[in-house]
Amino acid sequence: MLAVPARGVNRPGRDDVALPANADQGTKNRASLDRLNALVASDLAQVNTLILERMQSPVALIPQLAGHIIAAGGKRLRPMLTLACSRLCGYRGDRHLALAAAVEFIHTATLLHDDVVDASGLRRGLATANAVWGNKPSVLVGDFLFSRAFQLMVEDGSLKVLDILSRASAVIAEGEVLQLVTSNDTDTTEAQYLEVINAKTAALFAAASRIGAVLGERKETEEKALEAYGRNLGIAFQLVDDMLDYSARQAELGKTVGDDFRDGKITLPVVLALKAADDAERMFWRRTLEAGEQRDGDLERAIALMQRHETLAATLERARLYAETARGALGIFHESPERRALDEAIDFCLERNH
Repeated sequence: MLAVPARGVNRPGRDDVALPANADQGTKNRASLDRLNALVASDLAQVNTLILERMQSPVALIPQLAGHIIAAGGKRLRPMLTLACSRLCGYRGDRHLALAAAVEFIHTATLLHDDVVDASGLRRGLATANAVWGNKPSVLVGDFLFSRAFQLMVEDGSLKVLDILSRASAVIAEGEVLQLVTSNDTDTTEAQYLEVINAKTAALFAAASRIGAVLGERKETEEKALEAYGRNLGIAFQLVDDMLDYSARQAELGKTVGDDFRDGKITLPVVLALKAADDAERMFWRRTLEAGEQRDGDLERAIALMQRHETLAATLERARLYAETARGALGIFHESPERRALDEAIDFCLERNH
C-alpha cells in the first residue's frame, strides 16, 4: 500500500530541497487551492450550510462547541476532495454534498478528540475547544459529530459508501491509539511512524477521494486510483505538517512551534535524527522525549540537531515522493479542470506553510 521507497537518512534524494519555512520568499508563486476552491465553490457553500444545519441540537452546548472548531477554519480540504473527485468521475447528482459533510464531521470529531489527548491549547491560532470548555464536553461533542456523520451515510443509502467511510473511521481510531502507544518511545521505527500516519491521516483522505468514483459508478480501477491519490496525498500532507512543527513560525503555522516535541511525539524528523545520532545526542532525545525532562533551550537544540543531520529536508523529500505517487495515480483520468485542480492540491500540500 505504501509503495514509496525510503531514501537515505542524511541526504535528501535531490539537491533542490527547500524548506517551506522560508515563507517570506516567493509567496506570490506559492501553490494554492485556488483552482480547487473555484471548481467546487458552489457545492462547498451547500456543504457548509448542511454542516451548520446538522450540528444543531436542543442541547445548546453542542452547537456552541461544534461551531467553535468548525468556524476556526481549516480549508475543508477533505470534503473538497469528495466534491472534486465526484465531478472528475462525471457525477452530476447531489449525494456528494451530504457525503462531503459527513467527511468533514468525521475530521472535526477526530480534531476534538486529538486536542483532548494531546492536551492542546491552540489550533490554527485559536484556543481549542477543550481549552475553552474542558475535556469532557469536547469528547462528547466529538462523539455527537461522529454520530451525525453516520446519520448522513445511512441517509445516503449506499452500503458501499457506508463501508468505505466506516472502515476509515475505525482505522483513524486505531491510528490514534497506535500513536499514543509510540509516543515517548525513541525506538520507534520509520515503518511504525508511517503506519501511524497512514491510519490517522491518510485513511480519511483516501476514503474522501474514493467515494467520488463510487458516486460516479466508475470501474474499480478508477476507485483504487482515487484511493491511492488520496492516501499518498494524505501521507505527504502529514509529513509536511510534522516537518513544519520544527521549522515554521507560530504566525504561519497557526499553532505553537514545537508542540510535537513538548508532547513527546515521535515524528519522522525525530526518527531520522535518532537514526543518525551519536551517543550524546541519543541521550538528549531520551531525556527530552522518553523521560519528558525538558529544559530551556532544548527545543532549539532539537531543531539544531535536525538541521545538522538534514532530517527536515529528508522528511520533505519523502513527502515529495508520496506526492509524486499521488500525481501518478491521477494519470488514468483524462485531462480536465477537475484533474488539474486535484493535481494543484498536491503542490499546495507540499508547499504550504500552515
